[in-house]
Amino acid sequence: MVQIVEIVGRSEQGVTRPFICRGDDDNTYFVKGIGAGRRSQVCEWVAGRLAQELGMPVAPFAIVEVPVELAEADPAYRDLGSGPAFGSLKQTIMELNYAMVGDVPVELQRAVLAFDWWIRNNDRMLSESGGNPNLFWEPEDERLVIIDHNQAFDQEFSCKDLLQYHVFCGIGHELFEDCLRREEYRVSFCRALEKWHDICAQIPDEWHFQDPEMTVEADFDLDAMFAILKCCATDSFWDYS
Repeated sequence: MVQIVEIVGRSEQGVTRPFICRGDDDNTYFVKGIGAGRRSQVCEWVAGRLAQELGMPVAPFAIVEVPVELAEADPAYRDLGSGPAFGSLKQTIMELNYAMVGDVPVELQRAVLAFDWWIRNNDRMLSESGGNPNLFWEPEDERLVIIDHNQAFDQEFSCKDLLQYHVFCGIGHELFEDCLRREEYRVSFCRALEKWHDICAQIPDEWHFQDPEMTVEADFDLDAMFAILKCCATDSFWDYS
C-alpha cells in the first residue's frame, strides 16, 4: 500500500476537493479521505475496479495510507483524516473541453457512455454551455483518461439527463439502436461483475464506518450497488423510455 509522506495542498476543483499528496513511491495523488464521505470512497473504488476489468482508460488509482501524525499536523487536514484513503494518480494532461470531443475515437466515446449507463453515473456532463466531464485528453497520444466516479450508483439516476447532457450523448443512437453492440457490452459487463466479491473484499474495513472508532456504520449499501449492476443481465437494461 502506498504511504502518504507529504500533503502538498488541496484541489480547488470537484465537490469533494481532494487533497494533493505525495506518496512514498514519489508519485503525486489526488486523495479523498474521510471528509469526502465513505460512500464517495467506495464508489470510486468499485467503479474504478470495474473500469479496469473492462479495459477502460481510468486514471491509475490505489488505496493509500495516511499516517496519523501527518493527518493531525494541521487542522486544515481534518477532512483528509488518517488511515486508508482513495488516491488517484495526478497526471499532467488537460481537461477535455467541448471542442475536443470530436477528437475522441467514436468507439471510445461509445464505451464511456455505455459504462456510465451501467454504473448509473450522471456526473460526466458537457455541452457548448460548459460542464464538467471528468475526463482528460492527451492530444499527442490521443489518450483519454477517466476520473471521478464518486457519484456513481445513483438511485435517482436520470436516463433522460444522461442521453441529453452526457459529454458523448451525440453518439447515443449508435449504442442504443444497435442490438449487436448492446449485446457485446452486456456480455462484457456481466463478465466484469464476476469480480464483484473480490472487489468488495479489497475495501478497507475502516470504510465501512463513518467514524475513526469504527462504531457508526457508513452510508453506503453494497447490495444496492450490486442490484444496479446486475440489471445488465436483464432484457430491460437498455430501456430509456
